[in-house]
Amino acid sequence: MQKRKLGKSGLEVSALGLGCMGMTFSYAPFPEKRDMIVLLRKAVEQGVNFFDTAEVYGPYNNEELVGEALEPLRKEVVIATKFGFNIQNGKSLGVNSQPENIRRAVEGSLKRLRVDVIDLLYQHRVDPNVRIEDVASTVKDLIKEGKVKYFGLSEAGVDTIRKAHAVQPVSALQSEYSLWTRQHEKEIIPAIEELGIGLVAFSPLGKGYLTGKIDETRKFEDVDLRSKLPRFTEEARVANKSLLDLLEQFAQRKKATTAQVALAWVLAQKPWIVPIPGTTKLHRLEENIGAAAIQLTKEELKEIESASEQIKIMGTRYTEALEKTTGL
Repeated sequence: MQKRKLGKSGLEVSALGLGCMGMTFSYAPFPEKRDMIVLLRKAVEQGVNFFDTAEVYGPYNNEELVGEALEPLRKEVVIATKFGFNIQNGKSLGVNSQPENIRRAVEGSLKRLRVDVIDLLYQHRVDPNVRIEDVASTVKDLIKEGKVKYFGLSEAGVDTIRKAHAVQPVSALQSEYSLWTRQHEKEIIPAIEELGIGLVAFSPLGKGYLTGKIDETRKFEDVDLRSKLPRFTEEARVANKSLLDLLEQFAQRKKATTAQVALAWVLAQKPWIVPIPGTTKLHRLEENIGAAAIQLTKEELKEIESASEQIKIMGTRYTEALEKTTGL
């Protein structure tokens, strides 16, 4: 698989990464651990070298899974994880980026991931009670100590990004970005391009909706995150079908799937954007990897842009409560 550089930091990863959250968190029921170890190792065999996890996924068991699966392949992979939540008795009680909590999180992540250094360390969500300069300074010290290689932010605004970057260069911003989540195009993407920061796009398939496999008849179990999301109500799934119809047109033209076209669109936006679709199925992994070979022409991108401008997406990404307490 082709490689991409995340901004100007020197961090180079596969053009598509693998988001590991759903293997143990948010999309229950979860598959067997042994099956996920096989999938993670198969991903490496097929050219994926960039894996995304977080302390709060589980909490803890997602990092443990990634650590066990990738330990024999450590020299071949780039592992990203995240800090920034107050975890008590196995539950997240909101954000916490106090320096002592960052250090506690890092020590735990190093052990669970079975690594000597964390390749890319993100602040998972901005903590309004801690100056971002203090967060960046703490990570800067961890880099000096050899415990972290690169610093990242997740879902941060432009002012936060600039303030952090002035203290410790930010290599990557991780934020949701897809054909139905484009709010960052106005301010954030131009700002990180100016600063030389890469974008790691999570949920590039709209939490599965853009695969075209989730229609209005789909029933989500209560333990599935999507059962609580405004965009996944039956009404919203019907209303948003026009976006799937657009993707299907191009899928037929390119002899691809709707998921592959959705990923190819993200890849085509900037050469320093790396989508990290998640999956627990080997055939979906292979399908996603196939998107890296699909080239959308300038004319096709203009067609998609023109058509998508006429489509109004129904439903917000999250409820207000989920925005505040989780790191989805």
